[in-house]
Amino acid sequence: MTEKQDPSTGLYAISVAAELVGMGQQNLRLYERKGLLDPARTPGGTRKYSELDLVTLRRIEQLLGEGLNLAGIKMVLVLEAANGKLRDELDAAE
Repeated sequence: MTEKQDPSTGLYAISVAAELVGMGQQNLRLYERKGLLDPARTPGGTRKYSELDLVTLRRIEQLLGEGLNLAGIKMVLVLEAANGKLRDELDAAE
């Protein structure tokens, strides 16, 4: 039986992550600088993107396509994360 990988574990180098989501590497660096995502780092400082990072990158692309700017996207991502946390707390309380 195969163990399920933690989706927050950094697996992909920036070049692979960029290719998987169809974006340029510079875009990924920009989104990190703007605080839209925070990929893991190796001890040497190399970015390692997780499956959850790829989901976030695809969400960023979707929101850009809907006309949001990066500041608006950051707010949406923060609110979606807070909403998810509240839903988890509600489910645990039931």
